[in-house]
Amino acid sequence: MMNFFKNFSKDEDGAVTVDWVVLTAAVVGLGIAGVATIQGGIDSAATTISTDIGNNIDNTATAEQ
Repeated sequence: MMNFFKNFSKDEDGAVTVDWVVLTAAVVGLGIAGVATIQGGIDSAATTISTDIGNNIDNTATAEQ
């Protein structure tokens, strides 16, 4: 029974797993932060493009009549 505790205290597999979990959480967190940072600019650009396309279609339809 004592050997089990000695081997358990020397085993580093759990520590490696914890490291990977922490690194993965950091990468996911940075990804979410990056998306949150640029989301406003993307929404603004999409609105501008949509408005410009709509105006262009309206102008083309008016010119054809």
